[in-house]
Amino acid sequence: MLSIRLTRRGTHRRPFYRIVVAEKRAKRDGRFIEILGYRNPLTDPEELVIKLDRVDYWLKCGAQPSDTVRALIARARRAAAAANPEAAVSKT
Repeated sequence: MLSIRLTRRGTHRRPFYRIVVAEKRAKRDGRFIEILGYRNPLTDPEELVIKLDRVDYWLKCGAQPSDTVRALIARARRAAAAANPEAAVSKT
């Protein structure tokens, strides 16, 4: 089973997270299939970049997002809708 989850990068006390698709049984920072985006919580404001089209693809393939990633995807969708309101209206 596939999961969409965070993997930790960066140095001691300077975390940086990647959003990846990985096998559920793989280690947290181990093998992954694809990088879907990243999150840098240390910048002000927090930097969050997610490829929403690839997220949709992997969700259709049956990948299950972790709780944290589910919240990050929702936040990225709201930001994308606010940045381009015409695309959000025409999509529905």
